[in-house]
Amino acid sequence: MSYASEVKKELTMLEVHFGNAKAELMALIRMNGSLGIYNHKFVLNVQTENPAIARRIYKLLKQFYDIDSELLVRRKMKLKKNNLYIVRLKTGSDYVLKDLDILDGFQIKETVPLKFLDDDAKVRSYLRGAFLAAGSVNNPETSRYHLEIYSLYEDHNNTICEMMNRYGLNARKTERRSGYITYLKEAEKIADFLSLIGATNSMLKFEDIRIVRDMRNSVNRIVNCETANMNKVADAARKQIENIDYIERTVGLSKLPDKLQAVAQARKAHPEVSLKELGELVAGGPISKSGVNHRLRKINEFAQKLQVN
Repeated sequence: MSYASEVKKELTMLEVHFGNAKAELMALIRMNGSLGIYNHKFVLNVQTENPAIARRIYKLLKQFYDIDSELLVRRKMKLKKNNLYIVRLKTGSDYVLKDLDILDGFQIKETVPLKFLDDDAKVRSYLRGAFLAAGSVNNPETSRYHLEIYSLYEDHNNTICEMMNRYGLNARKTERRSGYITYLKEAEKIADFLSLIGATNSMLKFEDIRIVRDMRNSVNRIVNCETANMNKVADAARKQIENIDYIERTVGLSKLPDKLQAVAQARKAHPEVSLKELGELVAGGPISKSGVNHRLRKINEFAQKLQVN
């Protein structure tokens, strides 16, 4: 089971207050519902590839409306050939759609009736329904953090983005193929959203993985930084020894001032040590790290002048 499926499974098992669950049902029907006409009456089909979500929709409809509904299973014939689960209302579709303020003539409304979302709990329930209907989230163990909710209509997508940003989630929106998405990229904001819609266990799992992953990345950065510094020190030492050897071959180290001679001899004898350690090994020392660095720079300049001449 994918991580996104685990999140949705947890959400379908939540017990939601009667007054708020209708907001969740509103999102599920608005985003996964389709209308047909049979015997001059509306027939509402709400479909999903997730059996737990289908049971959730069926249960909520039974909870709110005493109407005749059925749960059907169809086999998709294209691509992955997954099962398609359909909750069908044989009667009362027009009543349900009007009660949820979803129906606009013969079409599903593109916008959310904000009067139904007049408090925090209902907004959270609507966002939970929207995620169940058309949401996805990457496994936190993968290379990038990403959570999104797909909407067919731009106005509806804008509303979902606004709802999420009520909670400071820094949600963004963009056009995608035949519709629109609202998405999150920051790991902390994804965890906050999962907590917001009630997926507490999934949020804790997400955070555990994220912390371990971030710690591993931090260690790798430190190691890489230390490796880069070691390579930098080694390259500098190699260049210094090359210049010292050049001076010795051409004019001899005796041409250097006494202080520079002492540093040059110490560097040749100890090519692997740091500047601080080198300062403790110089004859007549110890001298400071900055003092060693200054004298090595003078040795390099001396060698460069010889090469020019």
